[in-house]
Amino acid sequence: MKNKQNALNGSGLSGGRSMLIKLKNMKKAIYALILPLVVAGGLVFANREIKNETSKKTVPRPLSAAEIKAERERWAATPEGIKYKNWETSPDGKKVLAGAAKIRKNTSAFTDMEAVVTSLSLPPGSRLGFGMMVRINDDDYILSFGPEKFDKNFLNFNSEFRQLHNLKVNDRIIIRSHSVSWAPKYSYPIVAGDYVEQDGKIIYKRPPHKGGC
Repeated sequence: MKNKQNALNGSGLSGGRSMLIKLKNMKKAIYALILPLVVAGGLVFANREIKNETSKKTVPRPLSAAEIKAERERWAATPEGIKYKNWETSPDGKKVLAGAAKIRKNTSAFTDMEAVVTSLSLPPGSRLGFGMMVRINDDDYILSFGPEKFDKNFLNFNSEFRQLHNLKVNDRIIIRSHSVSWAPKYSYPIVAGDYVEQDGKIIYKRPPHKGGC
C-alpha cells in the first residue's frame, strides 16, 4: 500500500515538475515573441524621433525683411557685388535691364509673345544649356530651355527638344515664359523657354516639376 502511495506521490511530483517546465518553456517562448516586437517598436519610435529632430534642424527659418536687406548690403560690398553694380550702371547693363523690363508683364502673366528666330546657337561661352536667339519687339533675347539630355548612345537628341531643332532662322514663333533674368556675363536678357508654338501648333511645353501641379 505504501509503495502504491509513494508511486502516486512520485507521479504527482513528476507531473508538477513537468508542468513547471512547460510553464517556464511557455514563458520563454512568449518572451521570445514579445522581445522582437518591443525592439522593433523602440526602433520605430527612435527613428521617428530622429526624423523629427532632423526635420526641425533642416527646416531653415525664413529671413525677415531686415535680414534680407542686410544680406543684400553685405553682398553689395563684396568684389562680386561691386562688379555687378558697375555692370548695372554701364550702357550694356542698362540695355539688358531695359529689355527685361519690356517683357516683364508678359512673363508675370504668362501671356503670348511674338518672336523671330535670329540665331540657332547661343553666344560663345554660354552655359545655359540648349537655346537660341530671338527678337521680340526689336530687342534681342536669349531663349534658354536648360540642359539637353541625350540617349545612351549620344547619337539622337532627346525627344523633349526634337521639334525645336527643326526651327530655322527667321521662323516666327509664339513663346510664353514664367521668368526673365540677366547676368553681367551675357549681353542679352535671358528668357526661360516654357512654351513654344509655331503655326498654331505647340512644338514645346515644359513638363511640370515633380511634385508640382
